[in-house]
Formats: sequence, C-alpha cells, structure tokens
Amino acid sequence: MSDSLIIPCAHCAGLNRIPADRLHDTPRCGRCQAEVLPHQPFELQQGQFANQIKGDLPLLVDVWASWCGPCRSFAPTFAQAATQLQGRCRLAKLDSEANPQLATQLGIRSIPSLILFRDGREIARQSGAMPLPQLLAWLGQQGI
Repeated sequence: MSDSLIIPCAHCAGLNRIPADRLHDTPRCGRCQAEVLPHQPFELQQGQFANQIKGDLPLLVDVWASWCGPCRSFAPTFAQAATQLQGRCRLAKLDSEANPQLATQLGIRSIPSLILFRDGREIARQSGAMPLPQLLAWLGQQGI
C-alpha cells in the first residue's frame, strides 16, 4: 500500500487523503466532488487560507491585482507552471484588492509577489514577475 497525502481541495478547502501513486489520476474531493488538483491556479480566498496552507503538497501563492500590468503579464507564466508542477506543488492566485485583509496579514508590500508555503508555514518569498525557467529554478532551490 502506498503512502497517502493530505491535500486541501482547491474549491471547498476540504482535506482529502489521496494515495501518493494516485495524484495523477484526477482525484475528486470527498466533500464537493470537484477536482482536488486542477491543472490551473485556483483563486485563494480569505476564508480558505488556513486550510489551503495545510496538507502535504506545498502551496505557491501569486499575490496580484487587476490594475497591475506586470501581474497580468505574469499570469500566463503562472498558469504554465501550474500544469508543469501538478502533483508536486499546488498553485493559487490571491487578488489583493478582493482580499485586502489577507494581503495585509501576509505583509504584501509589492505585487506581484510569490509566497511558498509548506506544512502550514511560509518557507520562501519572491517579489516581481519572472520567466517560467527562472520560476521553476527558484522553486527547485526550495526543493520543489
């Protein structure tokens, strides 16, 4: 029997136990039946934050705003990273305008900002947009 991982659902933040060897089988949430690991970044909301940073897969959060040109130009790169990292890291987008309290709680001073969480705590932070190879290299330095 393989090891199981605890992974929060991208849609309802419910915690799911998924066998490690089944991560690429499009697992469904036991609570809402949505895809637990979508192929694209999911929207992170204030009310889900505490559950989303839990679990056995790291969570990379892109903090952005609709008025930010570099944020908009970085969005396709972040979406490409989500596809490449599926099963190794979950990717979420946090709209700092729609979630100002959480952005303040996270100490966001500039956008775009990337924050990497593992085991419920922040382990790395990077400000500014970057090309996909640089993003993947930065994540590689963090053990992703």
